[in-house]
Amino acid sequence: MPLLQFDTTLSPSDEAKRALADSVTDSYTAEMATSAGHVAVTIREREPADMHLGRAVDGPLLFLDAQIRRGRSFDRKRAFALDVFAFVGERFDVPDENMKAVFTEHPGESMMGVDRVGGEWDGE
Repeated sequence: MPLLQFDTTLSPSDEAKRALADSVTDSYTAEMATSAGHVAVTIREREPADMHLGRAVDGPLLFLDAQIRRGRSFDRKRAFALDVFAFVGERFDVPDENMKAVFTEHPGESMMGVDRVGGEWDGE
């Protein structure tokens, strides 16, 4: 039951936001070996003064805060982050230096919806 939250200085159209959410969901399900029904994505537009990254170059910023169930391997998380960065860089012209991802892992029972509570990850 991941919550994938983006903060960005981009001002994407509704269509571009849907494309980002769809791409991120597809990537997450592929890289993390799960289904799409429980993947949640948020996209928050920020003013340039609201975001800072010391290594940033001219261009928009995009940060991904990935709240995920614990247990995924480093390789799975890295592959997912790189896939997201590739899509964002190509689609929105965000420089590599201006993107960052942070993963926070939670026990399965900490991730819930009305109809279910997450279990523990039993993969790699």
